[in-house]
Amino acid sequence: MRPRLAIVPGDPSGIGPELIARLLAEDGVREAADILLVGDAHLWRRGADQAGLEIPLDTIDPRDSGSFTGLAHLDLDTIAPEDVRIAEVTVAGGATSLRCLDKALDLAQAGQVDGVLFAPFNKSAMTAAGLDAEDEHRYMARYLGFTGYHSEINVLDDLMTTRVTSHIGLKDVAAQIDGPGIERAIELAHATLARSGKARPHVAVAALNPHAGDNGKFGREEIDVIAPVVKACQDRQMNVTGPWPSDTVFLKAQRGEVDAVVTMYHDQGQIAIKLMGFERGVTVAGGLPIPVATPAHGTAFDIAGKGIANVGATRQAFDLLVRMARNARDEAAA
Repeated sequence: MRPRLAIVPGDPSGIGPELIARLLAEDGVREAADILLVGDAHLWRRGADQAGLEIPLDTIDPRDSGSFTGLAHLDLDTIAPEDVRIAEVTVAGGATSLRCLDKALDLAQAGQVDGVLFAPFNKSAMTAAGLDAEDEHRYMARYLGFTGYHSEINVLDDLMTTRVTSHIGLKDVAAQIDGPGIERAIELAHATLARSGKARPHVAVAALNPHAGDNGKFGREEIDVIAPVVKACQDRQMNVTGPWPSDTVFLKAQRGEVDAVVTMYHDQGQIAIKLMGFERGVTVAGGLPIPVATPAHGTAFDIAGKGIANVGATRQAFDLLVRMARNARDEAAA
């Protein structure tokens, strides 16, 4: 049985609506899942026009959102057509992003869809519209009432990365590195890989300091904090290694020697993985009770409305979400 996915257009000022139009035209997409487009009809039509494609909008009654099949559309009224300003940060754009996301999460909580795919959001627009959280991932957790550990996970092909600290200043990173945080990040990477179908994944843990601290010369975090957690995970029969110097661990990842890298801070992993494949990167809302994925790039205001957006990362996000949603549904039924 195919998974049922809700898809939201992202910020209407960016390339999101165009990306979804291109996604729906890709071979195998409509056969892989039942898809519910959630959002204003004019946004989907605008995206199709930008892509030079046609999307048949089979608009359903809201009461039928739990029984749709194929490609369907749940219409919302979140933004007037004249308020869509291409390539501009607007409060209206942030508001429609939040309202469409809320509706998709409502459908997932009600068991009417198995996962959520969102096109890129603009954090500045969402914040102006009332996003009072660090990012959309913390917002989603709070909206769902989820209080467990969760974190953004970045995916490139068969490689996943997660991190111990995320959207904080670099000067604050070292103080936030502790054993429980490292262990939670390892467990999250391991569990997410398992959910995507990977048996006994190999998780590599990056060091914090240059040369992995050089035996304490450049800092003792590797000796006092990171290595003991790696050892504890190994004692639990997890396939975990490290701490590896961060300037070499991604060479191992690039060669396919590891399935995931746990980094200590945001750019330690983001720079590497975006250089390795910016147009294929995916972000997963790791740890949440429902599968959620999005392309890892942003709203690309510089090319918005020009009809040249690359659908590669969105297709990767869709394919990964299909696998995760199917596995999550099978786990729930077991």
